[in-house]
Amino acid sequence: MSPCQPPPDRPGLEVADVFRGGASGFLQRYGSTLSVQQKRVLADIQACRTAAMGGHVRTCDHCRHREIAYNSCRNRHCPKCQAMARAEWLKQREAELLPVPYFHVVFTLPAEVGALASQNKRLLYGMLFEAASQTLMQVAANPRHLGAAEIGLLAVLHTWGQNLMHHPHLHCVVSGGGLSADRTRWIATKPYYFLPVKVLSRVFRNKYRALLQKAFERGEIAFFGELQPLADPKIFRRYLDAVTRGEWVVYAKPPFGSPSCVLKYLARYTHRVAISNRRLLGYRDGRVTFRYKDYARGSQSRVMTVTAGEFIRRFLLHVLPEGFMRIRHYGYLANRHRQQRLELCRRLLGSAAATETPADAAPAQTASSEQEGEESSPCCPICKTGRMQITETFERLARREYLVPLPKPDGDVVREDSS
Repeated sequence: MSPCQPPPDRPGLEVADVFRGGASGFLQRYGSTLSVQQKRVLADIQACRTAAMGGHVRTCDHCRHREIAYNSCRNRHCPKCQAMARAEWLKQREAELLPVPYFHVVFTLPAEVGALASQNKRLLYGMLFEAASQTLMQVAANPRHLGAAEIGLLAVLHTWGQNLMHHPHLHCVVSGGGLSADRTRWIATKPYYFLPVKVLSRVFRNKYRALLQKAFERGEIAFFGELQPLADPKIFRRYLDAVTRGEWVVYAKPPFGSPSCVLKYLARYTHRVAISNRRLLGYRDGRVTFRYKDYARGSQSRVMTVTAGEFIRRFLLHVLPEGFMRIRHYGYLANRHRQQRLELCRRLLGSAAATETPADAAPAQTASSEQEGEESSPCCPICKTGRMQITETFERLARREYLVPLPKPDGDVVREDSS
């Protein structure tokens, strides 16, 4: 039996606290403009780890100490519900890494296109994935650059900046090399150089413009508010000319030091939400203070204070459409042929890393099951001797029962982060 460990400290202030305190005023002002998904996120985060989510009672089998534990909402936009999903996802990705350099490439939409994307999220975010992946695949397959290689890449969509404003961009982790066209050899990149950034930028810009033009011609783009004049074909063409006249931002970082560094990167980016609880500094008198990095001033750490309503509005800007996949794979990592391509890559690279056989995997699964069993019966925090066993469970409410804002707590929430 493993020794008892104290539970991790709960953050002093959470996004849920701001939602509970500010939801009523926010809904009075913006409620009629919210999508179904935004209403669900607003309700789920408020209800997360409360009685509305259901839960269970644990009782110590030695001293009879009792504790109530409430369930998580499991909404992908909730800051408290990403750890388990991230751990399971990273475990799967670990088996897909090859002994080659990996590069980090970021594709960013200009602010003018971002405004249009905020009104057409599913369509224009999908275009961002399509244009960026096609750009990387096309330039890598050009014999003048990588030498007609099929690379592997993983793309993660982020729609926010550090100040929570709308800033759609795509983080791509790209293999430093790929399969030759005839799939008989591995073509490697130079150790510290991937592909020319200017070429990537211009190809990406042209591809995205072409996708926008086709979508407009098919009548798929909606225009609201200040963007309504763009529904006119002549005005839309002038708009495209203006936003594609300059260079679009594509940024390539130096390669990762090792496959393990890639995993650390993925852990930071894949299941991130618009803001974590750790960045919240205070909530007092209806105003929220949070920490952010100011990239315009050398990534300096700065502090911003906004009203609770404005904080909620900014947070909900980043709610994705139902079922929209924000993590996607391309090239030899594409879902339809990933395992076969990875096995071929390992053979060509002479890698000793082989896919585990079911027999090899069995002990690890058993150990994992035993560990889960221990975690399901943690040590009693009072007597330090007994184990906490589940003695009672209760069901979560149907979402329609808590979709309206939860009652505002008595008085203002005044809980300051000690950091």
